[in-house]
Amino acid sequence: MDFNGQFIDAKVSDVNDDDIFVQYDNVTMPCNKEQFENVPAIGDTVHGFAYEDEHHNPRFSYKLPKISHSEYAFCTVVQTRRDLGVFVDVGLEDKDIVVSLDQLPLESYLWPHRGDQLMVRLNIDKKHRLWADLADASLFQQLSHRAGDEMKNKDVVATAYLLKKVGTFVFTEDRQIGFIHPSERDQEPRLGQILNARVIGIRDEGSLNLSLKPRAYEAIDDDAAMLLAMMQHNGDGRMWLTDKSDPEDIKAQLDISKGAFKRAEGHLLKARLITKEDGYLALVAQDKQATDAEEETDSED
Repeated sequence: MDFNGQFIDAKVSDVNDDDIFVQYDNVTMPCNKEQFENVPAIGDTVHGFAYEDEHHNPRFSYKLPKISHSEYAFCTVVQTRRDLGVFVDVGLEDKDIVVSLDQLPLESYLWPHRGDQLMVRLNIDKKHRLWADLADASLFQQLSHRAGDEMKNKDVVATAYLLKKVGTFVFTEDRQIGFIHPSERDQEPRLGQILNARVIGIRDEGSLNLSLKPRAYEAIDDDAAMLLAMMQHNGDGRMWLTDKSDPEDIKAQLDISKGAFKRAEGHLLKARLITKEDGYLALVAQDKQATDAEEETDSED
């Protein structure tokens, strides 16, 4: 079918209980009747999208696909084939479109999984076959908005669109460019993976430095969390115990061993949530924590 993948004006030739049938270039194509709010009459002209379904039968869709030859959209990955690529749902009945393996990472473990999102547009090859082409980095730059200082330490949801040795580039739900350095992740995200990240810095050009690692207080264990909570509820933010305290005093006040206390204390010190003074522990002010986090990010850049 030479007009496979084309937007056409076709004439309604028949209607039954389930479908309407249209004709174009002497080819008759069915279209699901439910796509129409008002069912057209025989002889009417309707605008839509002509394609071959997964069984290579000609079909017509009055409901237009999410993408076209010039329009990109995020589409959901529905299937993976190692010999071909990944299939994405573009909004057509009985037809998902392939992103060729030539456009995917060389390492198959970085390929998108079912449910991931890829920004694609429609492409038709010389044999009139439909493909979905990945957007390049320049398109995300064109679509992006600058981030302001108010984004510092915010949580964001973002989709990985470019995988590089230097790190992962992502596009947030608020249309901002983000970058994840390898030191700010436990494993490399897949192409198209939807990520929950936090902002650890704002670059001069308005893009975001992001981390996939939890905040320090989110990563602490139960004993450390207990120490932190007790200090936060004390009026002066202090605890009159340190790793030099008597084990019996620690057991009496906290009901944990001195070894467990030392591990918890060390965790909180490493996370820069507390400081150790002469004879007591003290909370670090929140503004000081934020400054320390920014300094760590700047040193990595």
